[in-house]
Amino acid sequence: MDYEMDLEPTGPQVTVREVEPYRVDFRLSSVDTAFANSLRRAMLAEVPTLALDLIEIEANTSILPDEMLAHRLGMIPLNAKNCDQDLDYTRDCDCDDHCVRCSVTLQLHARCSSGIMSVYARDLIIVGERMNDVIGDPVIKDPEGKGPLICKLRKGQEIKLTCLAKKGTAKEHAKWAPTAAVGFEYDPHNNLRHVDYWFEKDAAKEWPISENASWEPAANPDQPFDYDAEPDNFYLDVESIGNLDPDTIIQQGIIVLQRKLATTITALSGDENGQGVDDAGMLDAGEDNYEPPEGIDGNLTSYGNGAGAWGASAQTPYGATPYGQSGYGF
Repeated sequence: MDYEMDLEPTGPQVTVREVEPYRVDFRLSSVDTAFANSLRRAMLAEVPTLALDLIEIEANTSILPDEMLAHRLGMIPLNAKNCDQDLDYTRDCDCDDHCVRCSVTLQLHARCSSGIMSVYARDLIIVGERMNDVIGDPVIKDPEGKGPLICKLRKGQEIKLTCLAKKGTAKEHAKWAPTAAVGFEYDPHNNLRHVDYWFEKDAAKEWPISENASWEPAANPDQPFDYDAEPDNFYLDVESIGNLDPDTIIQQGIIVLQRKLATTITALSGDENGQGVDDAGMLDAGEDNYEPPEGIDGNLTSYGNGAGAWGASAQTPYGATPYGQSGYGF
């Protein structure tokens, strides 16, 4: 006699709802609020990318002060493909100042001979070697292929500078952020009364429900309220700025959480060898021995070797930069 059994899936479930070149929209189910929000925060602030961090200005006769010019350059998004694997944090590198293993060098030289000249991100030129053939390239998504505007020059004005792009996370500075935004919503019908809407006459008309409400039913108003109910469906919309693919951002965010958990287990286990084992004996939590899941590689510890977020040489987040005091670190 054959029996048919309907088994509900166990563990986290992901439903990809929409995919674009720089955006992915998905539903995360069978998890709690803490996990879903932790993943959101990890994607926002702890996925490593590449950004211009040290600007050495040789000539600047534009109307922009050196500091403003350096800040504008620092906010230009750069391609960070395989940044987690191919590049080291400068504070962890064995070199004296910088090298190909921890930085990418770019140069910009523009001089206006007549009229008004616009200088764009496309004018940044990679010099020297780099770890792969695209890392450090300015992200250019506009149809004209120009990239973000850096400055404008009048006749006779000139800028000449050298930039060092380095690996970092948005915890240190927003220029290292991999995402433009991460949309996050749960309980779109407000079945759990997690939001108390202010309204003048009719809350339903003044606060229209989102499109996510079509993915789950509204609660029956005649049923008694369940004070123990908790959300288990979360709707995330991850938008990349172009330095990393959206799916890569999600995978790296998961790796960040895994490493944090491994570090926590190591600390709680008190193992002198730096290894921790969970109750089921499944996880070797030693940071040096941790291996990401197959197909997902990365070395995403935020600070590496116990250094602070601003590097061992920094005095304060607003004082010396983590990479020395020469040039403008923005």
